[in-house]
Amino acid sequence: MFRRESGRLIATLVAQLGTHRLQLAEDVVQEAMVKALQTWPYRGIPDNPGAWLMQTAKNLALDLLRREQRWNEKETSIAAESGRWLSSGDSPMPTDDEIADDTLRMLFVCFHPQLSMEAQTALALRTVCGMSAAEIGSSFLTSEAAISKRLVRARQLIRELALPFTVPGVAELPERLEGVLGAIYLLFNEGYKSSSGTTLVRHDLCHEAIRLVNLLLAHSATRQPRVFALLALMCLNASRLAARTDSEGRLMRLHEQNRAVWDQRLIHQGLQALANASIGDDVSHYHLEAGIAACHCLSPDEASTDWQRILSLYDQLMVIRPSPITALNRAVAVARLHGPKEGLAEISKITDRSTLEAYHLYHAIRGAFAAELGRTAEALTHFRQAGNLATTPSEQDFIQRRIREISAV
Repeated sequence: MFRRESGRLIATLVAQLGTHRLQLAEDVVQEAMVKALQTWPYRGIPDNPGAWLMQTAKNLALDLLRREQRWNEKETSIAAESGRWLSSGDSPMPTDDEIADDTLRMLFVCFHPQLSMEAQTALALRTVCGMSAAEIGSSFLTSEAAISKRLVRARQLIRELALPFTVPGVAELPERLEGVLGAIYLLFNEGYKSSSGTTLVRHDLCHEAIRLVNLLLAHSATRQPRVFALLALMCLNASRLAARTDSEGRLMRLHEQNRAVWDQRLIHQGLQALANASIGDDVSHYHLEAGIAACHCLSPDEASTDWQRILSLYDQLMVIRPSPITALNRAVAVARLHGPKEGLAEISKITDRSTLEAYHLYHAIRGAFAAELGRTAEALTHFRQAGNLATTPSEQDFIQRRIREISAV
């Protein structure tokens, strides 16, 4: 609930205080949540927890403003604002041309064209989605420190340029849409495979990402094929969430999963969204990734998986959206069709392969290919490297199981 509410609370506060008060808004929202954890266990959870948090955050913000050096100059306006806040906890209803959801509104605000795309995305994930710097760093295959610096620079630039806190008009929504979609997809991926914590899957993040995309599809300016494609991709991947771990929380690879527990309702929704995405000439990387997910979901078992089709889609993906991760996934498809030796050869061709060194799945995949080729020592080396980089207990357990299996051969 805190993660869901944080973006809405920050959005409301910054709308009232201005973008130069973004740090203050984040601080008081965090402090309000701490107060909730301190008081709710004793006094009970309020009937409207969100309203309680909003009022507490507003009071904290006003207290801080009163302590500022220029209080005398601003006393009248702050007092008036205080009265308005205390009398009403609701924001004005948006018009038909505006975005109604506070979280989605704040996402569009974060993608201001005067900020770099990296800064926009990091700011959106931290401020709106509630992801930590470490979680964001995992998404970008970079360090927590690098993301923290990026966030500091973004906030400094917001203050220096005095960027207005305004939701872009309908005409501006499409140019910011790509960034918003990217942030939502990263939020989903953090839920699909958590980069921290004790559980591999965080269902709340996946469902929040799907909710946000459905809201985009409800707005005429953002109801576009690539949005349908992202919805398809997330629904198809989310359909397998229940099978990603067994009853003891152990990670299950795709070919080990019990396909009987895959969510057929989500598969149907994903396929319907993919059909809607095919209208028009727009082909995004979401279309291609959704096509790959559909190949897996439509296969009754591992043996019947259409790897040729999957490889073809990866080939197209490498043309329109090349990346080391995509190339690594393509190498897996090559190995399924032509064997692990060819898979390793494809990995050796990846440009910027050094960026994958901190990615545990890179080492795990190389280890799996080496094990299939009977190169036991090489396989163990790669899996031990993967084990040193894995961040969740389920992944660490899986890697240790693989090491024991290979050692026993």
